[in-house]
Amino acid sequence: MKTLRRFLSPLLILALVLGSVSVSAAPLPTSELISTQAALSAERADADRERINEILSRAEVQEQLIAQGVDLAEVDARVAALSDEEAHQMAEQLEQLPAGAGVVGALLVVFIVLLVTDILGLTNVFPFTR
Repeated sequence: MKTLRRFLSPLLILALVLGSVSVSAAPLPTSELISTQAALSAERADADRERINEILSRAEVQEQLIAQGVDLAEVDARVAALSDEEAHQMAEQLEQLPAGAGVVGALLVVFIVLLVTDILGLTNVFPFTR
C-alpha cells in the first residue's frame, strides 16, 4: 500500500496542478444580462421588419417597384440591412399613411431609402446619383 501511495501521490498532484493551470488560462466568459428594454426593442424591430415585408409582398407594390426599375431581391436585402431604428421609422411611416395612399406611400418610402443608400455609396441602384 505504501508503494502504491508513493506512485499515485505525484501523479495526482501533477493532475491537479495541470487542471488548475488550464482553468486559470482560459478566457473569462463575458456574458451580460439582457435588459428588458433591449429584449423589447429587439422584438419590436422584428415586428417592424415583418410589417415592412408584409407591405412589400403585396402584388400591387411589387408591380410598382418593377415599373420603377427596382430589383425585388435588392429591396429584400435592403430591408434586412436596415438598422432597428430605421426599420421602426419606416414601419411608423407606413402605418400613418391613409388606406388608399398606402401603396404610393410605401413606394415613396422605399424609393427614398434606396435613394439615400445610393447617395451614401452603399449601393448602386440609380445611375443619376453619381
